[in-house]
Amino acid sequence: MKEILERLGRKELLTQEEARTVMHNIGTGKYDPLQVAAFLMAYVMRPVTAAELAGFREALLALAVPVDLDGMRLLDVCGTGGDGKNTFNISTLTAFVCAGAGALVAKHGNAAATSAAGSSDVLQHLGYRFSNDPSKLRRELDAAGITYLHAPLFHPALKEVAPVRRTLQVKTFFNILGPMVNPARPQAQLTGVFDRTVQELYRGVFRKAGIDYAVVHSDDGYDEISLTGRTRLLTPAGEEQLTPATLTLSPHRPEELAGGKNVEENARIFVNVLRGKGTPAQEEVVIANSAVALQAYFPALSRDEALQHARDSLLGGKALKKFETLMNLQ
Repeated sequence: MKEILERLGRKELLTQEEARTVMHNIGTGKYDPLQVAAFLMAYVMRPVTAAELAGFREALLALAVPVDLDGMRLLDVCGTGGDGKNTFNISTLTAFVCAGAGALVAKHGNAAATSAAGSSDVLQHLGYRFSNDPSKLRRELDAAGITYLHAPLFHPALKEVAPVRRTLQVKTFFNILGPMVNPARPQAQLTGVFDRTVQELYRGVFRKAGIDYAVVHSDDGYDEISLTGRTRLLTPAGEEQLTPATLTLSPHRPEELAGGKNVEENARIFVNVLRGKGTPAQEEVVIANSAVALQAYFPALSRDEALQHARDSLLGGKALKKFETLMNLQ
């Protein structure tokens, strides 16, 4: 680590393999916490590269609790958070809509870091039992087409660095690693990110990993397709600018996407949207994100077809049925 820190002090870049090795050593407790803090602060002073991030990702996946789901083609829908918008749980609803439209979804998530309620908070409140038992995850996928991976149960390596992160109290590259390290290793992924620089990093990492990706960032800061303005979409096919008009949906105001003040209020919004009792803004934002996620999972789908499948799943009660099936397994 001394040599690595000296190199970082000279603004040198690490190779993907060097980054993987350092992260493996961090995750297995081989460094002094002060060295780990210095390492993290080096990346506060200069941006992490896609190659370095890919190496960090590889190490954390190698150290994760293994999840063998028999080669199923899986979809994840997960955002970085950190946009400060405190929206309702759009990505979690999107996951159920995609399951209702025929995708097999292994959603990776966590408790809230910057909002009132993360996906783990809402699902646990509604009765979901977290587990890292592959047999439970497989039963849920077989019956409901969706399962949930609560990140702390799968990433013991992150416990090594947690005290350092709490002490530093600054954003580090760990804040953007979460959606990259789903231990089920999904082949398709919709990820929302909080700024354009991170969006480019994700494109680089997902491209190296061979993932069918859709990475979105709204011009006004949302880590979702917000329908409040223009959204930049990156996929293996290139870059696209999405607007409410290009998605044949209505524009909406930021206040229409607001989440509740606590877990109970967010859970209520979540269930209302699934039951077809959401507002037009809530329903259309979920449909927009679901359509792009479905295109990542089913590359042959046209945008119009994906929008129709998403609409049928949400408004036709298919997403609700997937949710009810999953909860009945708990």
